[in-house]
Amino acid sequence: MPTATLVRTTPPAQSEWQRELADAIRDPVELCRMLGLDAGIAEAARSATGSFPLLVPRAFAERMRPGDPRDPLLLQVLPQTAETADVAGWSADPLREADVLAAPGLVKKYDGRALLLLTAGCAVNCRYCFRREFPYAASGASRRGVAEGLEAIAADDSLTEVILSGGDPLLADDAFLGEVIERLDGISHLRRIRIHTRLPVVLPSRVTPGLVDVLTASRLARVVVLHANHPAELDASVAGAVRALAATPAIILNQAVLLAGVNDSAAVLAALSERLVEIGVVPYYLHLLDRVRGATHFDVPQARAEELHGRLRDTLPGYAVPRLVREVPGEPSKVWIA
Repeated sequence: MPTATLVRTTPPAQSEWQRELADAIRDPVELCRMLGLDAGIAEAARSATGSFPLLVPRAFAERMRPGDPRDPLLLQVLPQTAETADVAGWSADPLREADVLAAPGLVKKYDGRALLLLTAGCAVNCRYCFRREFPYAASGASRRGVAEGLEAIAADDSLTEVILSGGDPLLADDAFLGEVIERLDGISHLRRIRIHTRLPVVLPSRVTPGLVDVLTASRLARVVVLHANHPAELDASVAGAVRALAATPAIILNQAVLLAGVNDSAAVLAALSERLVEIGVVPYYLHLLDRVRGATHFDVPQARAEELHGRLRDTLPGYAVPRLVREVPGEPSKVWIA
């Protein structure tokens, strides 16, 4: 039987978040000028960009400290000369996701769960992203691929949870998300839907009334996993987006990546957890860096990570301490380190 492609009959009007995304900063020179940084930093960033360009919403860039080339938010998005280093053991597909494609656009790593790639893009290009070289087109991250992935999910009654991912799944508009979630609602063996997203952090306007309505209407239990790495990312606009998501109702979690120069201190990690709890988000995972090519300069040794995690356990209540984990290809789950 031919695959039923998900098709929109009329284009939607552009939302505020889409206008903000269209106006995102894509040139290192513009970003450095905005922050009052030396032109040499911008030129070095341009030279290091390669095939993974700078992309950062102005809403996120405005949280960066002017005049500080070591600002932890800036370091996450500005290309660095270190990205051009070719280091043994660091690859384009560190999690070997090409080996676990169950259908076009559908990644199945773990029992009971499958990851549906809704989009091939994000609102921000994080320099440590493990999918920075992911072959989205060849992997079925398209509307037709999503339709085929949905059919595969419906045919596999071992699945109880679907994880919407990408790229960033919230880069899809409310109408398309609503159509996908409605299809998932109709699959009787599913119990939960999980959304992994950075948009409510870097582009809080993405949490629209329409998105809230789409999530609220679902029969499935909802889990939203945010991605924030530093407390300075979590301003009042992010807190408002979290409140709106929590009203759907959804469990709101955060996973952070341990990054050298960004959050590799006990004080910063503790402040991140405190701020997350303050705005209603559970600190869920602290990931060791995936060994993706171009991100070696962010690596924190595991022994140092364990030391930092121990200090968090000594100073924070248990519910505010994220699990320290690493993802290892072929393992049946995330590997818990602490």
